[in-house]
Amino acid sequence: MRPRREPGVRKTGSSAGIAIGLAAMGIGLGIGAALLAQRRGSSRDRGGDLAGSIRREILTKPIHGWARKALPRLSETEREALHAGESWWDAELLSGDPDWRKLDAVEAPRLSPREQAFLDGPCERLCAMLDDWKINREEGDLPPEVWRFMREEKFFGMIIPRSRGGLEFSAYAHSEVVRYIASRSIAAAVTVMVPNSLGPGELLLQFGTEAQKDHWLPRLADGREIPAFALTSEEAGSDAASMVDSGVVCRGEWEGEQVLGIRLNWSKRYITLAPVCTVLGLAFKLYDPDRLIGEDAEIGITCALVPTHLDGVEIGRRHVPSQIMFQNGPTTGHDVFIPLDSIIGGPACAGHGWTMLMSALAAGRGISLPSMASAAVAMAAHTSGAYSRVREQFGIPIGRFEGIQARLGPLAANAYALDAARRLTCAGLDEGRALAVVSGIMKAHATYRMREALDDAMDIHSGKAVIDGPSNYLLPLHRGVPIAITVEGANIVTRNLIIFGQGAIRAHPHMLDEMMALEERRYDVSLARFDAHLWKHVAHTARTLARATQLAWSDGLLAPAPDRGRATPIYRQMTRWSAALALTTDALFLTVGGGLKKKEMISARMGDILSELYFLSATVKRWEDDGRPAADFPLVRFAADRGFARIRIALDEVLANFPNPWVGGALRALLRPGRAVRAPDDALVKACSDLLYEPSQTRERIVGRIFGGCERESVRVLGEAWEAVLGAERIASKLRKVGVGPEEAVRSGALSPRERARYEETTAAVRRAVAVDDFSQDELARLLPAYRRTTPEAVVRPQEGSHERS
Repeated sequence: MRPRREPGVRKTGSSAGIAIGLAAMGIGLGIGAALLAQRRGSSRDRGGDLAGSIRREILTKPIHGWARKALPRLSETEREALHAGESWWDAELLSGDPDWRKLDAVEAPRLSPREQAFLDGPCERLCAMLDDWKINREEGDLPPEVWRFMREEKFFGMIIPRSRGGLEFSAYAHSEVVRYIASRSIAAAVTVMVPNSLGPGELLLQFGTEAQKDHWLPRLADGREIPAFALTSEEAGSDAASMVDSGVVCRGEWEGEQVLGIRLNWSKRYITLAPVCTVLGLAFKLYDPDRLIGEDAEIGITCALVPTHLDGVEIGRRHVPSQIMFQNGPTTGHDVFIPLDSIIGGPACAGHGWTMLMSALAAGRGISLPSMASAAVAMAAHTSGAYSRVREQFGIPIGRFEGIQARLGPLAANAYALDAARRLTCAGLDEGRALAVVSGIMKAHATYRMREALDDAMDIHSGKAVIDGPSNYLLPLHRGVPIAITVEGANIVTRNLIIFGQGAIRAHPHMLDEMMALEERRYDVSLARFDAHLWKHVAHTARTLARATQLAWSDGLLAPAPDRGRATPIYRQMTRWSAALALTTDALFLTVGGGLKKKEMISARMGDILSELYFLSATVKRWEDDGRPAADFPLVRFAADRGFARIRIALDEVLANFPNPWVGGALRALLRPGRAVRAPDDALVKACSDLLYEPSQTRERIVGRIFGGCERESVRVLGEAWEAVLGAERIASKLRKVGVGPEEAVRSGALSPRERARYEETTAAVRRAVAVDDFSQDELARLLPAYRRTTPEAVVRPQEGSHERS
């Protein structure tokens, strides 16, 4: 299992960044000041100290004084949020000069023999038990035997240590399990992913007391307890700080004794597993009006464990999320009393719930939904490639039409790049990191790419993907898109406020240090720290300005890059756009400061640039880790061409809408984003399309392990038809050449009887693969209890006084 770290870094406060532009104001004071800062660091003589003192008194002190007045005092919640999670490769990309050796040093994730055996055994057996159509349309839940099997095989305990009864899987194994199951059933995948993501298990592992871990973790691991985590309130969704769910410190009765505890009232919704949970992880605002546990009457957001059998707890009602029948519903509590030691981490952690939530999200959010998205995109790629080969129109496979290839090519590259990013993120998590910014990137952009891929697949399949029924393997995934985009932090919030807003402060080499220096209450200490960080920031910005300009005007040719064969130019371009991102970031904080949080469209575009660079980094690393297979390079090239085109567009739009048009114009001249953007050319699109159209080792790497034991019946039927068509290609070629049917071809000697039989078997397999479902009136009546039987006579029966049909 990945090692756990105490929460250490990385999450933005709402007023974060106001004075960070103040740091960059030193740019306007000249590069000479930066040289003074460097001289101070290297010089040991009295002259150097004197220069530093003069600089601090003349230059730094006025800026420091203005900054301390301009920067609002951070609330405790904001301060905690700023230190939740940590940065990683995102910091290198925002530095403007990424050190590619650090990326090389990240080991490619691998499954242990024990983890591989779990995929080969319990996972395959679980998939064999799942009928997604029955779950969603007939039974409305996983079958009892599936729930029992999940408990027995400890599917709910993947992140829990073996010493406490769990499986202790790596982040990569956890991801592989979710990805594998999601290819068969989203309802089952969600049921497995939630207890292993943002929930009591993750919170207990990071923050629980030893007594809490000893009691709860074994029970969560073997399924004696089913957990849910209740965060979203009726009044507050993404704005958790506005929740009105409350707990009041008081005395009450617990197991026959009067103890100090909390009386809770809450009303939550959208809570996965709430209708069936036995223990509820609850986020609420804690109040202590009688000062029973401290001096503060308002303690803040707190997380506690609430057994659902307690008086006042209400669960059981269900939501129906996009017709996918995993357990999800509201929960309410009225005057529910729990002892004080029910707070996760004990009374000492009262008021620290926001830190807990952000740290838990940093781990789980980087695994669960990206894994589900990876499964969906791989499924879309596999089925679309196979379907385009077996489905014919106008006498030729539809995969030979350029309109289909224009969808297949991006599908192939999407599947390759998304899974590369999933693997890189899991590798970072398995190093023990809580990846706040990266998890936001993965959650938002993995699910966006899931939507894009499924839209392409639906276009390719056309009517086959529209008609619902047991044989439709795309529609259930398509219904899951809005769920994936909405849960664990809505994408609009993540993209517009978190990825860049959080990354720009936490991943920047100096911004947070400057903010913390301004927060220091001792004036002399604050000034000294601010002075040190300010001029380091100035020197950093001066170097970035020179680097970004040089790389832009040389079109990246002068960028340092490791020797990566055909991928070396991609590294150069990533370095170029990293420098552009870093310079634009400093310019934004200089001109906008804290107002940047209101410039959500600009922040979103800057986050898109960072996200594209992260996905591209993962893509080239995957190609390198796989041994640079030449056959895979079109996928790498496609991802790079499209990624750089998107970066150019995003940066161009940032500069076109820059709050200070003079600064925006200057940056445009320096960075040259350009308006003429060239996406992947037609030849490259066709090359990527062909990788899904025909079998190959590259195709197997694109799709990954989501079949061979876990595929739906309809996907198995499609696979058999695809293999039959490939095997009968020579026969089909003969028939096209003679221009007659199989019977006449046999009579003429063009085909042997055995070849005709093979051709007819292939035709039957294709017919089964392209078939869609239909239902009798009785079947519809069973599926839809309120269904009204409809007949032609009922539809066209003339009303009294109307004319008869002619």
